Amino acid sequence: MPPTQKAILFAPEPYWRLSDGQRATVCNGCGSPGTWFVPDTIYGLRVTAACDIHDYMYFIGDGIEDKDAADRVFLNNLLRLIAAGTRWDWLRRLRALRARTYYAAVCAFGGPAFWHGKNLPEEMGAA
Repeated sequence: MPPTQKAILFAPEPYWRLSDGQRATVCNGCGSPGTWFVPDTIYGLRVTAACDIHDYMYFIGDGIEDKDAADRVFLNNLLRLIAAGTRWDWLRRLRALRARTYYAAVCAFGGPAFWHGKNLPEEMGAA
């Protein structure tokens, strides 16, 4: 059965109000800036929107609970994109497996990206 609708993604309300310029300063697609090994597609399906929302949630987050929530929203949005954009069941399952790999990777290795720029000495009152 072919997909019949566009995926409805979850994001914090302020994300939807960002201008293209604001979004470009915070969001860079899948992977950390400068990484080439994390594609913006999962077996041909573009998942950049889920990655951009994840980037934004990392940017606004301020504690480990926010990181965990961003990671869960990321997986949910990936699965929504896959469900809406995949015609064949076998491919849907394969893409969902890869989405869970992306999720496991951000859970395990996303800490430096989440904490980047937070708790800088000048923000903590130190010289």
